[in-house]
Amino acid sequence: MNLRLAGSSALIAAALLLASRPGFAAGETETPKGAAVTVLKASKFCFSNIVEVSGIVLPRDEQQVRPDRFGLKVAEVLVDAGDTVTAGQVLARLTDGTNTINVAAPVAGVISASSATVGATASAKGEALFSIIAKSEYDLVGMVPTRDLAKLLANQTARIKIIGAGDVDGKVRRVAPTVEPNSQLGQVIVGIATNRRLLVNSSGRAQIKTGQSCGVSVPLTAILYSTAGTVVQVVRRDRIETRRVETGLMSAGQVEIREGIQEGEIVVARAGALLREGDPVRPVTASADGK
Repeated sequence: MNLRLAGSSALIAAALLLASRPGFAAGETETPKGAAVTVLKASKFCFSNIVEVSGIVLPRDEQQVRPDRFGLKVAEVLVDAGDTVTAGQVLARLTDGTNTINVAAPVAGVISASSATVGATASAKGEALFSIIAKSEYDLVGMVPTRDLAKLLANQTARIKIIGAGDVDGKVRRVAPTVEPNSQLGQVIVGIATNRRLLVNSSGRAQIKTGQSCGVSVPLTAILYSTAGTVVQVVRRDRIETRRVETGLMSAGQVEIREGIQEGEIVVARAGALLREGDPVRPVTASADGK
């Protein structure tokens, strides 16, 4: 009886010890834990389709100011290039010897050029006394490849970066119906919406939004480029699965996944070459700020 009791006590003690060890149930065996990896869920994201246009800033409408008579001389010049004028403002006074004739601005805008000097001859068909950028309105005029030209339509919004002036808003005003045969480029005119003084012929680059695509996305850091192609490391049942994916648009650090990953799947936030197919891992969900 004492031997039987002693044997029973040993079995009970062993069972209690096994049950007290975390992560084990009846029939399970201990497996080594893998490395901790930060993970997140593949989620939906909307990507903007963007066409980039590089070009130069030109006046939308430039008016040439001349007198409507011959045989006049400039007696007084009242404005200089760069001045902002109003419609009807007197720009210069001319004389024919006995009479004084005022030359006025036909439109409001900025004086872009002036050839008027006191004593010089002015006439209806000679060099313009003044050039005025009407209403101080400018366009970015650029060329784009044929493949992008087909995506552009009037009134599409744009964000324009102009050297020396920073970022301004814009809108497509005109898209050429033809392309140049040699270069296969077509002209695009983007209206610039700003009250800033711009420099004519300065360089600029417009990003024109032509639409958007919404689909599954992952952070750029989750993409791994390998000899097998473009892959994402997925975590299933605490083990690594390497998925080959087809990527699309990129925006704000996110990459569109067109094929290979479903919404809600758990992916490694920072893919690494040290993780192999089938490796055990301990997934740690990324915080909202760390995504």
